[in-house]
Amino acid sequence: MATLRARSGLIAAIVIALAFVLYTTYSLRNSGDTQQTIKIPSQVEQDYTDSPIGEWKPVLPETSKPKEPEEEKEKQPEKEGDKETEHELLRYPIYKPNHTSALPPVVDNFPLAAAAHSAADLPPIPKWNQPPSPHVPEMTPLFIGFTRNWRLLQQTVVSHITAGWPAEDIYVFENTGTMKSNEQGLLSLQNPFFLNHTRLHMFGVNIIITPTLFNFAQLQNFFLWTAIEKNYTTYFWGHMDVVAMSAEPVSLGTNSSEYEGHSSIYTGAVKALRSAISSEPDPNASDPEKPWAARFFAYDRLALVNRAAYESIGGFDTAIPYYYSDCDMHDRLKMYGFEYNGPDVKVGNVTDVAGSLDDLLVLYRTKDGPEAGFVVDRPKTEERREEQDLRSFTREEGKHWVTDSPNSKAHLQLLDVVGAMAEAKGGGDARNSWQARQSGGKGEPYYRDPEGFEIAIAMTTQTGKDIYAEKWGHKACSLLEWGRKAGDEWRIEHDWE
Repeated sequence: MATLRARSGLIAAIVIALAFVLYTTYSLRNSGDTQQTIKIPSQVEQDYTDSPIGEWKPVLPETSKPKEPEEEKEKQPEKEGDKETEHELLRYPIYKPNHTSALPPVVDNFPLAAAAHSAADLPPIPKWNQPPSPHVPEMTPLFIGFTRNWRLLQQTVVSHITAGWPAEDIYVFENTGTMKSNEQGLLSLQNPFFLNHTRLHMFGVNIIITPTLFNFAQLQNFFLWTAIEKNYTTYFWGHMDVVAMSAEPVSLGTNSSEYEGHSSIYTGAVKALRSAISSEPDPNASDPEKPWAARFFAYDRLALVNRAAYESIGGFDTAIPYYYSDCDMHDRLKMYGFEYNGPDVKVGNVTDVAGSLDDLLVLYRTKDGPEAGFVVDRPKTEERREEQDLRSFTREEGKHWVTDSPNSKAHLQLLDVVGAMAEAKGGGDARNSWQARQSGGKGEPYYRDPEGFEIAIAMTTQTGKDIYAEKWGHKACSLLEWGRKAGDEWRIEHDWE
């Protein structure tokens, strides 16, 4: 028993000794080490001084060469100050000045239609421009796209109707991106994207709402899609910022039968369509040996499209959304063996404008109607007073319409005014000023800041120009004159420095 106890005591002593040795060894091994915690900086603490945008360099302590205490003390406040300044800029962004328009609110440019209860309250179309009845055998749809400026769109629609285009053949493509807000009457006149569905239906035209906001090239392809869906082998399309006017006959008669030989814009366009689809040589063709792609009447302010030709080359290139999209399309048509006319087929006047007539009633050519005038921005009180005067005139004196004589003094004065409108659009920076004329609508469905929208369009346009230049290695139109041919897309080096 004594021996057993002695052995147990010895074992316990050995265990205690081993534990002591292990503890001492571990303590001595780690007594000279200094533990250091490296802090990974947050995004605000990242040092961007020498880094490219989008990369960050963590600020780690330098262990190979410790800094002197004085150096650390001098540089630390500067770094902290930089971080505080950057942090303040992030927290308090600097805003641009608020956009304010010096122009007065817009008013409707057709007071009679605004006060009308139905189409019966509107004047008749001038006798010499009334469309054929019954309708011509050919289908003659006219597609007009709309995004901004109701006054100009209404002017375009009314001018085409009074120039003889059948209202039921006109399709307005509402390309506002506001879904069904206009159809439900949720947008106001001051909203750039306002469109009066009730008014257009009263005129007798059709409305097609695009599923979203398209750029120019996309809208052109949507025209093509619509023609396919409706089985139109050909279709016309036109701009929304034009005034269409037919030439007037010399005859001073008042009976419709006296104008049977007269050709309106519509009857002239139908004649061009028949020539294009005829098996006989087309006098309007630039090359009768080639299949036709389009007929231009005032360049593409009014154009006729051969659907099959546009389909065969894949439609418009949507990567080139605005300017140069037409150059790309038309030159590709030539490259792939199609022809289109040049010069224009003359059917009447389709004038490019940036403003509106004071009162669209003048387009109906009524006798003793208001004098044609060009809208000029004026003080609000004067505009409202004139609008009230016009409404008073239409209610009291517009019950019995008498059509004016062809080529009357009033007609010549109207031509002068429209000519002045064209000159105004061509001068200075007024060409696209109509697109930003309205600046209201804040708080309404699908509201977009008008100034921001205009900036975005300009930036997108420039990107499209750059893509066009990269696609063809050339910055201008007339690609064939610069040796480009089918298949050269994206394969040509830049021809500029």
